Amino acid sequence: MGVVARVSGPVVIADGLVGAKMFDVVRVGDLGLVGEIIKLVGESATVQVYEDTTGVRPGDPVETTGQALSVELGPGLLQSIYDGVQRPLDVLKKNLGDFITRGFVAPALDETKKWEFTATVAPGDEVTSGAILGTVQETPLILHKIMVPHGASGKVTSISSGSYTIREPIGQLQTAAGKVPLTLSQKWVVRIPRPVAQKLAPGIPLITGQRVIDTFFPVAKGGTACIPGPFGSGKTVCQQQLAKWSDADVVVYVGCGERGNEMTEVLATFPNLQDPKSKRPLMERTILIANTSNMPVAAREASVYTGVTIAEYYRDMGYDVALMADSTSRWAEAMREISGRLEEMPGEEGYPAYLGRRVAEFYERAGRVVTVSPEGRAGSITVVGAVSPPGGDFAEPVSQNTLRVTRVFWALDAALASRRHFPSINWLQSYSLYVGDLEPWYRGQVAKDWVALRQKAIQVLQKESELQEIVQLVGVDALPEREKGILDVARMLREDYLQQSAYDDVDTYTSIQKQYRMLRAILSFADQEQAAIVRGARVGDLSQLPVRQKLSRMKWIPEKELAAQFDQLELEMGQSVGQAATAAGAA
Repeated sequence: MGVVARVSGPVVIADGLVGAKMFDVVRVGDLGLVGEIIKLVGESATVQVYEDTTGVRPGDPVETTGQALSVELGPGLLQSIYDGVQRPLDVLKKNLGDFITRGFVAPALDETKKWEFTATVAPGDEVTSGAILGTVQETPLILHKIMVPHGASGKVTSISSGSYTIREPIGQLQTAAGKVPLTLSQKWVVRIPRPVAQKLAPGIPLITGQRVIDTFFPVAKGGTACIPGPFGSGKTVCQQQLAKWSDADVVVYVGCGERGNEMTEVLATFPNLQDPKSKRPLMERTILIANTSNMPVAAREASVYTGVTIAEYYRDMGYDVALMADSTSRWAEAMREISGRLEEMPGEEGYPAYLGRRVAEFYERAGRVVTVSPEGRAGSITVVGAVSPPGGDFAEPVSQNTLRVTRVFWALDAALASRRHFPSINWLQSYSLYVGDLEPWYRGQVAKDWVALRQKAIQVLQKESELQEIVQLVGVDALPEREKGILDVARMLREDYLQQSAYDDVDTYTSIQKQYRMLRAILSFADQEQAAIVRGARVGDLSQLPVRQKLSRMKWIPEKELAAQFDQLELEMGQSVGQAATAAGAA
């Protein structure tokens, strides 16, 4: 038992903590505030407190638990809403009302709920770390696999199917160190990555249903992506769209230091959303971690570790997990504040010198892996981190350190957002380093000419950017008809393809097959338009064709009518443009 010697915001200096270790969780003051040891000098410990320290004074007791900050992993994680240190917010509300009382502790998982466990091993079986002992149907969408905890192996002496709480033993394991009881849950230290057997090369895209992402700047399953953008450019809506529509099995959404109204929107809308594949509620495969900007700053620093540890647990079961961190800038600001109170030497713009290492450590926990298990299950974690650079300056330290370790850059543009072009991802500044890795998948699963169409579309948009400089000097009318045609097709790509409404029932999600048909139709029109221009047709006349209006409305074609309507559209397009070219030639 130690005592408080000094208090500075969320940082407390405690004396007399005999036998304390780095990262041990401690209880501070009469209220028992949760804290974590982050510095040790003899018997003097520096404690990072995850709650408001108002009222804590020198002489108050400090008691160490002897355990590092951990999360509890087991059935009941899905559909839960936690704060940054895995306290269930619905339980806190039920017990405390709308405001959290300091020092209140609630179990992360329901200790009274009975789960139906089906054993898949039998007494006498030899098992190793990661082996599946049995299953629990956690939600109608996700089958929870109960695994042997890491570091444990031996012979199963007893196990049986039945109804159990997370605290009741389901069996017993005879290890070299003795008998170990088996339960439905296990704990893991959040700052230590869960081990894997092998990391796999990226080769499968995470299909999001967002055309600008899937077509131009795809992210691989197990990949890392960065969404930096100024205030109001649509970072949160982009991440919410990815959470709703990406083809991940499990979604972990970490609201790290975001405004309360944004998290309220997430908490209010997600329970009502429908999973597009199963038509079940989306929350049945989602975990939310909410740490709003008015919550204690230290818990914000822990929230991303809590989220990625839970994601690793489901990855180890063999699932594809999508982790949304919104926003890592607020996480870095929490590190900066605590670093300042620790009187550490500041780095660039006051951030701690270890900012780059912490950012890299977080993103390195992503990946598509072979898990530690006898059967070598494959699973993945795809991390999408939003960055909120002050004033939209991508040169600031958090953006630069994030870009250094992530392989996809979705640059949100305030100018596009002000023109109501959403998603406001700038197609000239953004990039994806996974394009080459994913080419074989697109060729085999979508179409052989997919890569060629994508490259051609990008070239049209780049050519438009070059022509805009000339247009600003001499005007559109001074351009030759061929260049006018390029501008016309580029406008179709921007407005009819890249622009997508998150709030339209049909346009909110576009399958990869529909994306291919849309892109092929636009570029086919481009080729036919250029051929008609050679025969004397004018772009102004071609843009007035009825089929041109149908091309503008193809994003609203329902998926079930995809093949028939696009076949008819391409047939009509060839006839209309051909007739216009013939008429122009005759004239």
